[in-house]
Amino acid sequence: MERIRFAAQADVPALLSIYRQYIDTSITFEYTLPTPEEFARRVREFSSFYPYLVWEVDGRPAGYAYAHRLAERTAYQWSVELSVYLDRDHTGRGAGRRLYTALMELLRLQGIRTAYALVTSPNPPSEALHTAMGFARVGVLHRSGYKDGAWRDVTYFEKPLAGFDDGVPQPPCSIHALPETLVASVLEQA
Repeated sequence: MERIRFAAQADVPALLSIYRQYIDTSITFEYTLPTPEEFARRVREFSSFYPYLVWEVDGRPAGYAYAHRLAERTAYQWSVELSVYLDRDHTGRGAGRRLYTALMELLRLQGIRTAYALVTSPNPPSEALHTAMGFARVGVLHRSGYKDGAWRDVTYFEKPLAGFDDGVPQPPCSIHALPETLVASVLEQA
């Protein structure tokens, strides 16, 4: 059985195990695996306002996706950066698309206008996912990180989640302020 649900602190060991699969690659720019305490802090911090989703297969996390604010200045509050990680034994099954679809719909309901993704290039699977989901390539940060013995480019992808012609926007609301039935519906449809 598969389902998408919100992450819980009890998921941290499993999510950290998934993330461990990417530490020795250029997909993440972290050099060392975060401690369980640091990873738990990240899950707590990001999920305090934005969705932090887990794709569960037969009762165990097999992937996750989350959003966090693009930058700290107030004018950025309507923009987020997305991340998705899948257990390598569970790739190619459409889970990345399902996680992103639910994540972006919840963000749209929160009042977020634009989603961004930063993808180390080359990364054909991630580039293909973002392109297939309607993200546009909007720029490249050339040689912005050094990992695995080489300078790496990072491609910025962008996708509007809502319109921009409605006057002064209301500040986004917390994921926890959305009606539970609406959130449950989005997660069930994923």
